[in-house]
Amino acid sequence: MKRIKLKVLGISYSQSQSGAYALVMMEENGPRRIPIIIGGFEAQSIVIKLENLQPPRPLTHDLFKSFADAFNIELAEVFIHKLEDGIFYAQLVCYRNDEEIIIDSRTSDAVALALRFDCPIYTTEEIMEKAGITVSQTSEASAETSGATQTDKIEETSMFEGYTDEELYRMIDEAIKTEDYERAATIRDELEKRKRRKA
Repeated sequence: MKRIKLKVLGISYSQSQSGAYALVMMEENGPRRIPIIIGGFEAQSIVIKLENLQPPRPLTHDLFKSFADAFNIELAEVFIHKLEDGIFYAQLVCYRNDEEIIIDSRTSDAVALALRFDCPIYTTEEIMEKAGITVSQTSEASAETSGATQTDKIEETSMFEGYTDEELYRMIDEAIKTEDYERAATIRDELEKRKRRKA
């Protein structure tokens, strides 16, 4: 069975399901993308790791990482191995004292953990053929220029243009305190954009 290595491209609001998000995975050496619908909590957990935000309290996936480290369990890889009725199924391939342990997982949780353990994510060629979307070079370039796939995030960024940098830093602190990490990441993007303009 041919396996395809994936990486996380980004998170966007789901156009098809209210309150859900699309996790977009891309094959490492190719143009295909896989959108996976996930819940808000998992999206938040993935975003704070992608944006390198520090929550005031450990989230569930951070706790899992600390727990695994304490008991010398290594997450070696995540394998998205099945797609059935539009639902992706994943496995965590773990090692403890050279013993391999495979644990079933929701794909969203598996990806959140893969980011924390810095381990590879794989899927099958069959799943890529079923669910993969091929993106042209032109649209890929424009997506990278606009900040990956987070189009809704970009629109929200413009809401903060009327605030001073000091106000935005205070707003980030407030967002982190209330554990609204997506808002914190969006405000941070606005500040980064301003830095690039001044440079």
